[in-house]
Amino acid sequence: MDTRDVIVVGGGPAGSSCAWRLAQRGIDCLVLDAQTFPRLKLCAGWITPEAVADLELEPAAYPHGFLTFDHIYFHFPVLGINTRTTQHSIRRIEFDAWLLDRSGAPVVTHNVRDIRRDGDWYVIDEQFRCRYLIGAGGTKCPVYRNLFRAANPRAKTLQAVTLEQEFPYDYRDPLCHLWFFERGLPGYSWYVPKAGGHLNVGIGGMAARLKANGDDIKNHWAYLIDKLGRLGLVRGHEWNPKGYSYFIRGNVRVVRVGNAFITGDAAGLATRDLCEGIGPAVKSGLLAAAAIADGAEYSLEALARYSSPARLVQRAMDYMLHRRGGRLPNERTAARAA
Repeated sequence: MDTRDVIVVGGGPAGSSCAWRLAQRGIDCLVLDAQTFPRLKLCAGWITPEAVADLELEPAAYPHGFLTFDHIYFHFPVLGINTRTTQHSIRRIEFDAWLLDRSGAPVVTHNVRDIRRDGDWYVIDEQFRCRYLIGAGGTKCPVYRNLFRAANPRAKTLQAVTLEQEFPYDYRDPLCHLWFFERGLPGYSWYVPKAGGHLNVGIGGMAARLKANGDDIKNHWAYLIDKLGRLGLVRGHEWNPKGYSYFIRGNVRVVRVGNAFITGDAAGLATRDLCEGIGPAVKSGLLAAAAIADGAEYSLEALARYSSPARLVQRAMDYMLHRRGGRLPNERTAARAA
């Protein structure tokens, strides 16, 4: 049986960040992931300056595509706002593989199914054993499923559903565009250029709101691609979008059980307004590593719940996304309702 001090289940930004920090501290760590990297990962690939700083990433030294926006266009049903801000885009197929390789941790391709306690140890599929276990496997994380689901049931009202496609394209508009709440969508759509001649187009909304309205995200996708053609942003492309879902930030009550931790999308940390998940994933992975290496408390309460720091924007987004009078349901209430 392969025995380690720490096993990280999931090699995305949360898992690789945790493994990277543990390796810096000289702690033996193994990463398990069901897929072989580089692997396709559906994501707009938006990263913030805070995430870049947390990763100690030097854009000039990053060996793959890295594009910086000085302005972003926010489009609302009654107005458009050209916002001066610094944000970045990357391709997840490159970014995740680079982060995992940089961590220096050994990686085994393995689809984790069963986890059990054996005294002070965690035993995975009777093949791997560790004293500390990190759940970084995204929404379907097996660590969450085996050890945390009863304490943190998924709240259907906090589930976001998306459709998107990333593809090579000779785009003419190098700016990022976000369209909010069009045709009653409880969410937004995006046009995100990438360095090296790639483009990511997608749309996301709150699944429960769509269902309650008798709506479907596919209807909004059809409207989006028609609009992109009318605006001249994308023409002549053969569309083949893929979908996925994840959970935005609620009251994550239990993030550590014994020496097992959940991080990133396994804990449902995407921000409540823009549903941005890479930054919170990175921070949670680093916090889990600090808890193991330094005995620090593992709490996710300090992680920002919103991408926007403006309270008025936060309340407006809550209302438009959830029709809850500016208040999101907590996970306990939402789970009972589900």
